Amino acid sequence: MTIHAEALLFDNDGTLVSSLASVTRCWTRWAREYGVTAEDFARVGLHGRPAAEIAADLLPAAEVAAAVARIEQLEVDDVPGGVELLPGTAELLAALPAERWAVVTSAGRRLADARLAEAGIRPKTLVTADDITRGKPDPEPYLLGAARLGVDPARCVVFEDAPAGLASARAAGMKTVALTTTHERAELLADLVVPDLSALSVQVTAGGVEIRAAR
Repeated sequence: MTIHAEALLFDNDGTLVSSLASVTRCWTRWAREYGVTAEDFARVGLHGRPAAEIAADLLPAAEVAAAVARIEQLEVDDVPGGVELLPGTAELLAALPAERWAVVTSAGRRLADARLAEAGIRPKTLVTADDITRGKPDPEPYLLGAARLGVDPARCVVFEDAPAGLASARAAGMKTVALTTTHERAELLADLVVPDLSALSVQVTAGGVEIRAAR
């Protein structure tokens, strides 16, 4: 299968890098501090959503701002040694011109910058939770990514590991490639589903980028 695009938009955590162990450590500690139970977490969507929206679903409004600042600090402090490149990330990004791709993450700017720097990823274009008013699964994050690249959303391909992110991309009118790095294949609705970025090859053309499943 070959997918044609003018630009590629990548989620970060679970797509380009893995910080799952760090996320688990930090949110577990946060939950203990704020009296949030496993049952509380089970009733709200977590993966791929901004921390502010998760906290707002779990806590009284008056506590949300401090709670968001706390989880951000815990996660930033845990970045050293807590982030690793997923298979195929370095090779695929190295094959792309800087103006052809962006990272669109649900993390805030401070945490996103820290995780990307730890992994050695330096996107020219980055959209974070601090740039938007509605997080994934709303289309706003990916529409903003396309706008910053100056590309029609219909000519973008999104790479995601989370159902919320895939829903965001579909709502934005974009093609989707799902990675089974954090969710089962049956949970992921996408134009193409692969294990990780090592299963793909890209070729830059005069009109954009061609993405092919390598296996």
